[in-house]
Amino acid sequence: MNFSTLDFIIFFGYCVFIIVFGLWISRERKGHIKNSTDYFLASKSLPWWAIGASLIAANISAEQFIGMSGSGFAIGLGIASYEFMAAVTLLLVAKYFLPIYLKEGIFTMPQFLKLRYDDRIRTSLAVFWIMLYIFVNLTSVLYLSALALSVVLDISTTQAIIGLAFIAVAYSSYGGLTAVAWTDVVQVIFLVFGGLVTTYLALDAVGGGQGALVGLGDLYEKVPQKFDMILSEDNPFYKDLPGMTVLFGGMWIANVSYWGFNQYIIQRALAAKSLKEVQWGLVFAAFLKLLIPLVVVLPGIAAFALNADIDRYDQAYPWLLNNLVPTGVKGLAFAALIAAALSSLSSMMNSTATIFTMDIYKAHLKPEATEKQLVTIGRLVSLVSIIIAVFVAEPLLGGEEQIFQFIQKYTGFVSPGIVVLFVFGLFWKKATSNAALATAIASVPVSILIDVLFPAMPFLDQMGVVFLLLSTLIIVYSLIENKTRGTVPENYIRIEKQLFKTDFIFNVAAMVILLATAAIYIIFW
Repeated sequence: MNFSTLDFIIFFGYCVFIIVFGLWISRERKGHIKNSTDYFLASKSLPWWAIGASLIAANISAEQFIGMSGSGFAIGLGIASYEFMAAVTLLLVAKYFLPIYLKEGIFTMPQFLKLRYDDRIRTSLAVFWIMLYIFVNLTSVLYLSALALSVVLDISTTQAIIGLAFIAVAYSSYGGLTAVAWTDVVQVIFLVFGGLVTTYLALDAVGGGQGALVGLGDLYEKVPQKFDMILSEDNPFYKDLPGMTVLFGGMWIANVSYWGFNQYIIQRALAAKSLKEVQWGLVFAAFLKLLIPLVVVLPGIAAFALNADIDRYDQAYPWLLNNLVPTGVKGLAFAALIAAALSSLSSMMNSTATIFTMDIYKAHLKPEATEKQLVTIGRLVSLVSIIIAVFVAEPLLGGEEQIFQFIQKYTGFVSPGIVVLFVFGLFWKKATSNAALATAIASVPVSILIDVLFPAMPFLDQMGVVFLLLSTLIIVYSLIENKTRGTVPENYIRIEKQLFKTDFIFNVAAMVILLATAAIYIIFW
């Protein structure tokens, strides 16, 4: 990639700035990090706008910039269903899930499972999430970001992976969630603004230099097949996005699992000042979600229309940076990509550390640990997790064509089980601990079995089938167990209708988001 001296200055300047800013935040908060709440939940002091910005910064990574742009090149606007449906899911999480989490005063998702079921469920899910964050999430973000970084700096992918890991550790591991969240506020500005610059230039190129709006119209005329939100069965990528399933099937399982029960997403919400602040924060994040396809999907479609000369789909976004973005702006656009990667890396590191510290170390290894020891262990685990990811990223993902789809499929093996455990745990008082354990144990084997028996079935449909099977398992098992012992579990969640009451601002904003999402699907059906 032809990177000028000015581009290098802008890019490296950004890297230095984010490290210095993160260290400054950590230093400012040094005297305030007195216990695990300060380190892992930012002293429960985050305002709504910081929560919303941090959620999006944590979510939008190289997985989206490179991976989803690659899927946009291959599939088209349909891949944006993950973003549009996420906006609606965030509203559900804000209204129905978070009021319960905050009422229970939890640190982690496994901790909730212990409160609702027992320690067996907590420990097994804690181990699972730690493995998932290290071997799927951290590795994918490192690898995809390193692909672009290696081209720009003319270095090996391995060197790029190590460099990214170093920067993420430098500003995030010491200050905990506070440093992560406040640097996320800065980084979301860079990633959205820098991403929109790339989108504008890509659309302008499609329109022959007549502006982005003209380019958008020309793009639709040149490749109308790339603007189908609901794919037909004759579409070669139907197996990735099987028609109506994106609205009424497995897409819901994927989104509810990610946004409702995912530690590194929910952790920001748990750090809110109040329930109102967190609900406003999630509405803010939902609005941003509706804009994200402009940043991560349209560039991929534009690259397709421009006949990008690439060997694999995930090279679409780097191709745009190399061929369309001018000197100076290229450094800004690439800084946006790295901002997205760093925010996700730091979030995953912090959440991995939180789960290990609270659900394994404190719960089993050293229950008498002091608050200072918990913070120290958290910092150490954060460092170890990224080191492991550095070693496995390239060997694990080097041969994948569409890494975004790879991530969705293999997290989809466990998502149905996660959703069953939490949904029934939250809202069905008859669910028993033994039934939950059986469901947790059966989750991956059942998913693999369905995949083996029905290899031609789209993975989103597989997720829906697995969800129904596991739901049947937890219901039947619980009913039999309750009948045998003559009573329902005593540790069910006590819920009052007043708990789900939301204010006027939230209700109006939620309605706008729902109408906007519906309009998008109607227009591009």
